[in-house]
Amino acid sequence: MASSGAAEADPPGEREREQEQERRRLAASLTARYSDWVLEALDELPGSFLLTDPALAGHPIVYASRGLTALTGYARRDVLGRNARLFQGAATARAAVAGVREAVRAHRTHQVPILNYRRDGSPHWVLLHLAPVFHARDGSVLHFLAVQVPIADAKRRGGAAAAGAVLLAACREEARVEEDFPCAAHAGKAFVDMDKRGQCDSLRLLLVLVSYNSSTTVFVVAGLEAEEPRVPSDSEKEMAINTADSIVSALNRYSKLTGLVVSRKRCDSVGIPALSSSLNLSLGRIKQSFVLTYSCLPDMPIIYASEAFISLTGYSREDILGRNCRVLNGPDTSLEVLEEVRTGFYSFFSLSKEPDRSFVASTFIRKDGSSFHDLLHVSPIRDASGKVRLHLSQVAFHIWVHLDMGAKHDFNGLTPEVWQLGAVAAVRVAVRGLSASGSLLRPSQ
Repeated sequence: MASSGAAEADPPGEREREQEQERRRLAASLTARYSDWVLEALDELPGSFLLTDPALAGHPIVYASRGLTALTGYARRDVLGRNARLFQGAATARAAVAGVREAVRAHRTHQVPILNYRRDGSPHWVLLHLAPVFHARDGSVLHFLAVQVPIADAKRRGGAAAAGAVLLAACREEARVEEDFPCAAHAGKAFVDMDKRGQCDSLRLLLVLVSYNSSTTVFVVAGLEAEEPRVPSDSEKEMAINTADSIVSALNRYSKLTGLVVSRKRCDSVGIPALSSSLNLSLGRIKQSFVLTYSCLPDMPIIYASEAFISLTGYSREDILGRNCRVLNGPDTSLEVLEEVRTGFYSFFSLSKEPDRSFVASTFIRKDGSSFHDLLHVSPIRDASGKVRLHLSQVAFHIWVHLDMGAKHDFNGLTPEVWQLGAVAAVRVAVRGLSASGSLLRPSQ
């Protein structure tokens, strides 16, 4: 019996060691970039906020402020390492979550009132201020900052709710642990996920329990419309912005100790145009492996890379954006193929005829140095008028569709070439649908 008790004592000790290792791993997301003193500096800042790391699997929370603990009832150990959607609940609006998801994917600042849930299951309205933290030199996203400012209670209509009514949390879905998300390319996918939320996000379920005697119990369930979103005041909006500014200032100050400088805005030196969030969202639905290049700048830099391309090559978006497609060239890449592709661009800008649809095969290399046999197709992306150059925004896109011929694929009965042309068609639909409104690039561009 004694030996059995000793054996049972080992697992908790092992779990404690694993938890400590995980805590150190999450802390290193900050200390390795901003020095060892940054945690103490953040602890001194007022306000409810957290920091997430899009480069870690599952886009986890790596820091939670004391104010967040006071506001939500979650201790730090309860939130560190988990995804930020743990604060969502049954009545959290899909539209609000979709806006957050899009902002994460587009790497832009976003403010939205949202209904969150405390640890005890009670709902509360907050103004969520989301902001990316950029590497000032290369423009990569290091962290996402999320500030939560409570929104003052609105005046309720009608009488008070019946005594004893409790809000059901049965429909609430706890945070799910995603499969591996190795890089920031999955940031938008990992930050929030409402796709499997049930119908309860449009209803509030109230359970009134009335006990007539010891043997009879009557349950009355009523579905009520979801509470209207609260409108944050100007002072609450200003508080969110000021809190975010003070946090980024602290990160900037301590990052200089490690030789890293962070910024609230992507640096201009990156030099590539930023696609609009609408176009990013449309392109994100396309499953094939492809990149878009921008022909109006020297060296035709890559301005978009699909999830499948990231998976195929091992490059993150921060690695690949702004670089030329020859980053994939290796010692075994055919020079004849490269010349064929280069020559083909002269016909792409001809408005009198459609260029030949050519497919070329060659060997390219991934980020880790391994090679793959690739079927490559390059096409211009024309606007609704049929022109490559979009006069309003001066954009000239080219799509480079890659297909690893050494891997198994399900083409649904299509040839590989037709499968690749499907990606070209999907991108053209997305571009032409937005070109008329001039919403291909971000307004600031």
